[in-house]
Amino acid sequence: MRRKAAAKRKILSDPLFKSQIVAKFINVVMRRGKKSAAEKIVYGALDEVLKRSKRAALDESIKNSVNLRKTAIEIFEKALSAVKPTVEVRSRRVGGATYQIPVEVRMDRQLALAMRWLVESASKRGDKGMGLRLASELLDAMEGKGGAVKTREDVHKMAKANQAFAHFRW
Repeated sequence: MRRKAAAKRKILSDPLFKSQIVAKFINVVMRRGKKSAAEKIVYGALDEVLKRSKRAALDESIKNSVNLRKTAIEIFEKALSAVKPTVEVRSRRVGGATYQIPVEVRMDRQLALAMRWLVESASKRGDKGMGLRLASELLDAMEGKGGAVKTREDVHKMAKANQAFAHFRW
């Protein structure tokens, strides 16, 4: 018999962007409880994304920090939406055999997987620091390329290949 599900904790929004999604991403980047280091990495990556993006050149004339923050959040959310999976495979044992069954992904899990994949693929890159790696990965994800997008496509291919077992879903 299973225990009851753990209650969802409310995440406080981050201090700079006032965004819960960025705060959640900082928590995903964080290692060994070093939140200030994770904040530096994420904020540095978002600054780098702003510098490298083409829209930063257009917004340069405005020089408004609120506008720049909105642009950074928009780019970050576009990158996340490009990485979010819609279907995944789950293992299910039926009659002595284990099948990979395609299942739709819940919204909160989509976000968690996208963030995890972005951080993992950024850490595998060859750039100098984690901030630069994360910035490169975010820009690549926004354009539909990069390691995180490839992971998403692989998951979708796997689900498509195992579509014949969808009738085992219940």
